[in-house]
Amino acid sequence: MINAKPAPSDFIRSMIAEDLKANKNDGRVHTRFPPEPNGYLHIGHAKSICLNFGIAAENKGGLCNLRFDDTNPSKEDVEYVESIKADIQWLGYDWGDRLYYASDYFEQLYEYALQLINYGKAYVCDLSLQEIREYRGTLTEPGRESPYRNRSVGENADLFKRMRDGEFPDGSRVLRAKIDMASPNLNMRDPVIYRILHTSHHRTGDTWCIYPMYDFTHGLSDSIEGITHSICTLEFEDHRPLYDWFLDELKVFHPQQIEFARLNLSYTIMSKRSLLELVELGFVSGWDDPRMPTIIGLRRRGFTPESIREFCNRIGVAKKDSTVDVALLEHSLREDLNKRAPRVMAVLRPLRVVIDNYPEGKTEQLEAINNPEDPAMGTRKIPFSRVLYIERDDFRENPPHKFFRLTPGREVRLRYAYFITCVGAVKDEKTGEITEVHCTYDPQTKGGDSPDGRKVKSTLHWVSAEHSVNAEVRLYDHLFTRENPANSKEGHDFKSFLNPNSLEILESCHVEPSIANAAPGEHFQFERLGYFTVDNVDSKKRGIVFNRSVTLRDKWVKIEKAQKTEVKTAKEEKKLERHGAITLERKKDDARPAEEIGIDYFSKIDLRVAVIKEASHIEGSDKLIRVMADLGEGHLRQIFAGIRSAYPDPSKLVGKKVIVVANLKPRKMKFGVSEGMILSGGQEGNLSVTTFDGNPLPGDEVS
Repeated sequence: MINAKPAPSDFIRSMIAEDLKANKNDGRVHTRFPPEPNGYLHIGHAKSICLNFGIAAENKGGLCNLRFDDTNPSKEDVEYVESIKADIQWLGYDWGDRLYYASDYFEQLYEYALQLINYGKAYVCDLSLQEIREYRGTLTEPGRESPYRNRSVGENADLFKRMRDGEFPDGSRVLRAKIDMASPNLNMRDPVIYRILHTSHHRTGDTWCIYPMYDFTHGLSDSIEGITHSICTLEFEDHRPLYDWFLDELKVFHPQQIEFARLNLSYTIMSKRSLLELVELGFVSGWDDPRMPTIIGLRRRGFTPESIREFCNRIGVAKKDSTVDVALLEHSLREDLNKRAPRVMAVLRPLRVVIDNYPEGKTEQLEAINNPEDPAMGTRKIPFSRVLYIERDDFRENPPHKFFRLTPGREVRLRYAYFITCVGAVKDEKTGEITEVHCTYDPQTKGGDSPDGRKVKSTLHWVSAEHSVNAEVRLYDHLFTRENPANSKEGHDFKSFLNPNSLEILESCHVEPSIANAAPGEHFQFERLGYFTVDNVDSKKRGIVFNRSVTLRDKWVKIEKAQKTEVKTAKEEKKLERHGAITLERKKDDARPAEEIGIDYFSKIDLRVAVIKEASHIEGSDKLIRVMADLGEGHLRQIFAGIRSAYPDPSKLVGKKVIVVANLKPRKMKFGVSEGMILSGGQEGNLSVTTFDGNPLPGDEVS
């Protein structure tokens, strides 16, 4: 087990601390990570791994089990089991001798099902799955009882045993819990707990032809293992009453289930079903494609376990779903690699440079710093010669304004080397493309400084043409063009938003010779270009291949800086009067003419339809209302609007379709982050938000 950085406190850890104070469960803390072996783990699972194993490590005597909930043999595979174990260990966690499978408990679960039958709490039903769905009812209408619901205990027990013995074909019968077909919670309307499935299991072979459903298995497996805190994601909240019912009816140990918000990441799909579809249809090269959010894909791209653990620490644990900007994940990697990755020089799109006055055949070994963040990493020697490669983008024959790199007649610095001045260029006669640049160098500027103190405005990286090593470099971008590809109001499939430029392969790159024998998985910063990692698959087959792990540009630093800007409450409210709800009024005693602005100002505003889902007063403010608005993004935006005087009862706002300025930077306020502005109009004392009478959808543009 790693010595992980302490995680910030959250509501789950607070609940566990209270349990320990009360000596609940005799002071035990026992968690589990229970994946289904039907796919590879992704970054969302990493959050759960860090949470469950982390909580166990933080508490004296705490334990965390690894349990595979393997109840659906038609979709499970040993490949997934082994990959999940490898991913957890790579992240730095260990389950010790506590590796379990739900299939370990098949016999016990069967006995539990018989007990429910004997208690009159379960029955064998002959309805088809389609008929069961039809009998189930809706959110507004109760379900109907199955005609087989009142079979006798003896008949149900006999039929269930015959189901186990393989007498009946798939789909012909199921075992259902007898609960309440009128329950407002659809999960409680006589759910199926066993089905017939003549499929070989990856562990039990053909021993069983009936398999328990996940909802029946999950909570009871926790009980069997003595789990004290069963930590699940929010989609299981509505299932908790069912888990409780099974545990209470069977009078077994009752773990405490706690739900938290799953991880949603921008420009990313997190559904295993969708990820499998991408693999099977060939949109990616496999589960380990570096564009995939799978742990194995992130590892191949160059993410480190430390960066992922730090990311999970940073995003914390919440009770409500939200979407995390992928920039924060990239920032966590960038921070980690900045400390550990050696700096080297590589040229991805080479342009040949000849230094005319440098002696032919001469080679110098120049000293370069390996990592300025860590002096202990020392220095290295890099060869310098008459013919070099620089980046093609670092030269312009006819430079645009503020282009400070190499152009005819201009002097620039070569990193760790000399000042050079461009004296000419050679073009391809047919295409007009620059094929070679000629320069002169100043021998007095060795090391990158001029004795006479003259300055240059640009420093270029380079490699010696004679000594450089050929390499393939793969540049990765987001796999999707849309921030939330799974949520499309137009009805498009998520695959419609695949980014055609998510991968660019450069096959004629040149890297300095010091990394010619770099090992798979080794990290480097290519100066001025980004962080790159030796591919751990193809470098073994086709020479050295680098994956760009992350660029040098850090979007998250700007986001974080903006969010740290706080103002006093009075200033917040004054701003929100202007910005939280943009009003069209002017104070009666203000006779100043309005400031004239051009139409271009309005062209920059992104106006969207939003449906208000929640609205409430803010304690301590007599002007603001807190609104939760649906803009069709898959999550609700929180907006603070200065419209309390117009809506003393904020509940009257719920359901209204309003106009929101959607492209404003989030504002960090005393009360939280405000993520937009609501348009309103009218005179002081008679103010109201602008609404629609038609049927626009959340997120529709307003022109």
